[in-house]
Amino acid sequence: MIRKRVLAEGRVQGVFYRDSCRRVACRHAVRGWVRNLPDGRVEAVFEGDPEGVAQLVSWARTGPTGARVDNLEVHEEPAEGFDAFTIR
Repeated sequence: MIRKRVLAEGRVQGVFYRDSCRRVACRHAVRGWVRNLPDGRVEAVFEGDPEGVAQLVSWARTGPTGARVDNLEVHEEPAEGFDAFTIR
Protein backbone atom coordinates (compact mmCIF):
# COMPACT_ATOMS: atom_id res chain seq x y z
CA MET A 1 0.00 0.00 0.00
CA ILE A 2 1.23 3.48 -0.86
CA ARG A 3 0.04 6.99 -0.02
CA LYS A 4 0.15 10.23 -1.99
CA ARG A 5 -1.03 13.67 -0.87
CA VAL A 6 -2.01 16.03 -3.68
CA LEU A 7 -2.73 19.74 -3.74
CA ALA A 8 -4.66 20.92 -6.80
CA GLU A 9 -4.59 24.60 -7.72
CA GLY A 10 -6.72 26.40 -10.31
CA ARG A 11 -10.48 26.33 -10.81
CA VAL A 12 -11.04 23.32 -8.55
CA GLN A 13 -13.76 24.53 -6.17
CA GLY A 14 -17.40 24.80 -7.22
CA VAL A 15 -16.95 22.29 -10.07
CA PHE A 16 -17.75 19.02 -8.21
CA TYR A 17 -14.04 18.19 -7.89
CA ARG A 18 -14.44 16.57 -4.46
CA ASP A 19 -17.47 14.43 -5.31
CA SER A 20 -15.96 13.37 -8.63
CA CYS A 21 -12.73 12.49 -6.84
CA ARG A 22 -14.64 10.32 -4.35
CA ARG A 23 -16.41 8.46 -7.16
CA VAL A 24 -13.15 7.83 -9.07
CA ALA A 25 -11.45 6.69 -5.85
CA CYS A 26 -14.24 4.17 -5.18
CA ARG A 27 -13.93 2.78 -8.72
CA HIS A 28 -10.21 2.16 -8.17
CA ALA A 29 -10.50 0.86 -4.56
CA VAL A 30 -8.48 3.84 -3.28
CA ARG A 31 -9.06 5.06 0.26
CA GLY A 32 -8.36 8.43 1.88
CA TRP A 33 -10.07 11.82 1.75
CA VAL A 34 -10.51 15.08 -0.16
CA ARG A 35 -11.30 18.60 1.06
CA ASN A 36 -11.47 22.23 -0.03
CA LEU A 37 -8.87 24.58 1.44
CA PRO A 38 -9.60 28.21 2.38
CA ASP A 39 -7.08 29.45 -0.23
CA GLY A 40 -9.09 27.93 -3.13
CA ARG A 41 -7.05 24.75 -3.56
CA VAL A 42 -8.23 21.18 -3.08
CA GLU A 43 -6.20 18.76 -0.95
CA ALA A 44 -6.56 14.98 -1.19
CA VAL A 45 -4.89 11.90 0.25
CA PHE A 46 -4.92 8.67 -1.77
CA GLU A 47 -4.02 5.29 -0.27
CA GLY A 48 -4.09 1.91 -1.95
CA ASP A 49 -2.22 -0.24 -4.40
CA PRO A 50 0.29 1.62 -6.59
CA GLU A 51 -1.80 1.26 -9.77
CA GLY A 52 -4.99 2.61 -8.19
CA VAL A 53 -3.19 5.54 -6.57
CA ALA A 54 -1.46 6.34 -9.88
CA GLN A 55 -4.90 6.42 -11.56
CA LEU A 56 -6.16 8.94 -8.98
CA VAL A 57 -3.08 11.14 -9.28
CA SER A 58 -3.49 11.12 -13.06
CA TRP A 59 -7.18 12.02 -12.74
CA ALA A 60 -6.35 14.82 -10.26
CA ARG A 61 -4.19 16.54 -12.91
CA THR A 62 -7.32 17.42 -14.91
CA GLY A 63 -10.24 16.80 -12.54
CA PRO A 64 -13.87 16.71 -13.68
CA THR A 65 -15.45 18.56 -16.59
CA GLY A 66 -15.45 22.26 -15.76
CA ALA A 67 -12.29 22.15 -13.64
CA ARG A 68 -8.98 23.71 -14.64
CA VAL A 69 -5.96 22.39 -12.77
CA ASP A 70 -3.09 24.86 -13.17
CA ASN A 71 -0.72 23.07 -10.78
CA LEU A 72 -0.73 19.75 -8.94
CA GLU A 73 1.72 19.12 -6.12
CA VAL A 74 2.24 15.43 -5.30
CA HIS A 75 3.90 14.29 -2.07
CA GLU A 76 4.69 10.74 -0.96
CA GLU A 77 3.85 9.95 2.67
CA PRO A 78 3.68 6.88 4.91
CA ALA A 79 0.33 5.06 4.62
CA GLU A 80 -2.09 5.24 7.58
CA GLY A 81 -4.58 2.57 6.51
CA PHE A 82 -7.92 4.33 5.88
CA ASP A 83 -11.10 2.23 5.65
CA ALA A 84 -12.91 4.33 3.02
CA PHE A 85 -12.69 7.47 0.90
CA THR A 86 -14.45 10.49 2.38
CA ILE A 87 -15.17 14.12 1.61
CA ARG A 88 -14.12 16.39 4.45
